[in-house]
Amino acid sequence: MARILLVDDEPSVRAPLMRALQIDGHSVVEAIDGADALEHFTTNEDGFDLMISDIRMPVMDGIALTLSVAAQKPGFPIVLMTGYAEQRERARELEGLVEDVLTKPFPLAEFRAAIRQVIEKRGL
Repeated sequence: MARILLVDDEPSVRAPLMRALQIDGHSVVEAIDGADALEHFTTNEDGFDLMISDIRMPVMDGIALTLSVAAQKPGFPIVLMTGYAEQRERARELEGLVEDVLTKPFPLAEFRAAIRQVIEKRGL
């Protein structure tokens, strides 16, 4: 299946998402913030098929991460997540760069369906 970079600064959020993705057969690499994710993205020899990132994080937020990844690899599929309305509004500026913006909290079934839809759409 897909090789996914999962980015969230909260272990209690990241862990169940990672398990859900692994259950669906995906290979998942975790990152704790945008800077950590950008390092994984640029140094991982195998590369990634998809990035799923929280928006609000310390060091580098998901918006800055998205802009950096899109500059390095235009068209790369990115899904953002947020529990904050103002962050969702900021993500509107990224239309065309992101596949979807998921509003937390969400049921794992909804998360898995959204990721499956992106993977199918992109033929990953």
